[in-house]
Amino acid sequence: MHWLTRINGLIVLPLFIYILCFWIHFRILYRTGSGEHKMSSNFQARLLGSKLNSQPYDITYGAFVDLRSMYNGPGLLHSHYHVYPSTSGQQQVTCFPHRDTNNVWQLHKARGVEANYTMDKIEFVGHGDIVQLMHNKTGAVLRSSKQFLAPLTTSHFEVAAENITDSSDSGISDWRVEVVKQGHSKRSDKRLHAMTTVFRLRHVSMGCLLRVGSRRLPKWGWGQSEVTCLPDATHKKDVKSSDVLWYIEHNTNTRMLKSDLSKYVSGDFFVDMIQLNIEMAKTNNGLSPDRDKYNALESDPWSWPFLIYPMRMVGWGDKAIKYYEIGNPILWWASAIACLVYPLRLVYWLARQRRQCNDWRSGELLEFWDNSKLLWGGWALHYFPFFLMGRVTYIHHYLPALYFALLQLAFDLDFFFRHWRRGRYLHLAALCIGILVCLVFLYFSPFTYGWDRPAKELAGRKWLSTWNVYEDFYAM
Repeated sequence: MHWLTRINGLIVLPLFIYILCFWIHFRILYRTGSGEHKMSSNFQARLLGSKLNSQPYDITYGAFVDLRSMYNGPGLLHSHYHVYPSTSGQQQVTCFPHRDTNNVWQLHKARGVEANYTMDKIEFVGHGDIVQLMHNKTGAVLRSSKQFLAPLTTSHFEVAAENITDSSDSGISDWRVEVVKQGHSKRSDKRLHAMTTVFRLRHVSMGCLLRVGSRRLPKWGWGQSEVTCLPDATHKKDVKSSDVLWYIEHNTNTRMLKSDLSKYVSGDFFVDMIQLNIEMAKTNNGLSPDRDKYNALESDPWSWPFLIYPMRMVGWGDKAIKYYEIGNPILWWASAIACLVYPLRLVYWLARQRRQCNDWRSGELLEFWDNSKLLWGGWALHYFPFFLMGRVTYIHHYLPALYFALLQLAFDLDFFFRHWRRGRYLHLAALCIGILVCLVFLYFSPFTYGWDRPAKELAGRKWLSTWNVYEDFYAM
């Protein structure tokens, strides 16, 4: 029963609160925003105001489409005017993670089939249809040929974009659509649908499959993901790995009515939560120190306990409302001393006890240890790991450790005054310390609540030479 209580209190309950916070987060923040591109297309399509939930549901010939790979990371099928420096020398085809005009392709019928996509009868694209993909910005069509191998994955064929005029090359730009999965409609539905249809693109003459992997092109390819054609001599291989699967993330077609795609896409709370945590971790790990602005915003962990480098939160103009990330110096310094001296005190008292020096009454040292080890341990576990991090660090990263440091300080003061003069001055000490802390807080309150006058007027609050209260030591 004791272990069940611990498991519930220390694992189940915190995990439940953590998950609940994300559930509330998703319920409150249901509108589109600038950071939505970090999440999956399905998640974005469920956001109010997103362009992904307002587009034609059925895909027709002549539609302008953005094709996204199911493989996590590479992004959208992309091309640009830059060419391969070797192999065919034709226009590069890559995958690019961000939305861009170079990601747009127009769906055409097979090579040699004449069509007027603005006047002819609307024809839907479905399973087994042969299409061409014409790059909207350059007019080049997606093609592959056995003559050229991919620049990095040389066991695959190169995929490029080319303005084909020679009729003898008519077969190299035709691709067969192979529907693999329908996310919303019935299995018997063979049409292509925006967002919900997963499909392969198989080269008609060679049988290879359009593929993107994790390999990145060098500088000449702008570090974008390599797109290749995966060989399949049988023309029938039922490959369902995510690197050969695609879906249409967005399409534009003036001849078709827009639908609300949020009713077609389905979401999974736990999938969304895990993806958001992964993206948070990527963003966090991607923050590296910028030595050009070092200590103006960033600070090293060694400086946090003694409040060496507070941080300006906003602009520092005379008329701007200024916020300064600084704590109560008395509490920060006193708690830092309490935590840093704690191991030395403990070693000293244990050594004295071994020498049978009676500094403590019976059971007092054990009582001190039982109560203080959790507080000091909490401070250490929240503070020392920052010394191992390669990412950029700020003073507010110390706040979780500060919470335990303040509890350690309070415990030390309480323990001291309870045992000094038998606790005669405990209440008087608590009153005096409380008054001092409140006065210091009020003195520094302009930094907390905002100061809209020249910062020079706060010069008296510069208690350390490193505090950039009114001078910017790191102005470039």
